[in-house]
Amino acid sequence: MKVLILAGGLGTRLGEETILKPKPMVEIGGQPILWHIMKIYSYYGFNDFVVLCGYKQQMIKRWFMDYYADHSDITVDLANNKLNIHTSKCEPWKVTLLDTGLNTLTGSRIKKAEKYIGQEPFMLTYGDGVSDIDINKLLEQHKQSGKLVTMTAIQPAGRFGVLEFGKDNSIIGFQEKPQAGGNWINGGFFVCEPDVLKYIPDDKNVMWEADPLHRLVEANQLEAYKHEGFWHPMDMLRDKELLNNLWDNNKAPWKKWED
Repeated sequence: MKVLILAGGLGTRLGEETILKPKPMVEIGGQPILWHIMKIYSYYGFNDFVVLCGYKQQMIKRWFMDYYADHSDITVDLANNKLNIHTSKCEPWKVTLLDTGLNTLTGSRIKKAEKYIGQEPFMLTYGDGVSDIDINKLLEQHKQSGKLVTMTAIQPAGRFGVLEFGKDNSIIGFQEKPQAGGNWINGGFFVCEPDVLKYIPDDKNVMWEADPLHRLVEANQLEAYKHEGFWHPMDMLRDKELLNNLWDNNKAPWKKWED
């Protein structure tokens, strides 16, 4: 199953960090947050990624090429213009880096990946948030729901828009950012059936979180997986400091893999 990662936004609230690099390249413990997100999926055996790039996309592409070379034993034959890779210490990842455009919105970025998705279910998340989510339990609930999309719902401190639920785990609406905390919000970590792409138009630049998700709500095709564990975005500089502090003190809840 492929994992799509939205990695094209500007990340303006991170200030100077994202003037120099795209938001998914902002580091936690010396590695981009994008790497951490991929390690979460890889822990559960999902190693086929499609990274939906945009802003400073060349930096993401260059990082992956350098990462492969830096974690391999190589022989460079300058005389014969050859490069031999002897032993690679990299993760077993297949990574497709797709330039989806500088100003493309999230829904249209996903649509641009249609030919890479094919007719198989896929996972989708944002390139700026980490969690200790159990991917296997998320997938199990998605399969049992029979719906086109399962969204991971989380409960932060009250700085985001919230979700409304029906009698079961069906999502029946959205509210803009309330003053009180304790509400459930979109935490990413989606599971999608391929037919969800029909909900994203070809001829408009759209946000995934707007018309497509609202249409899925109207069709009763949006399920919620309620995750009560750790989740945190890389949204502001204080978030970067918090996540780095957790990592540096060996208290990062999302790190389930061995070094």
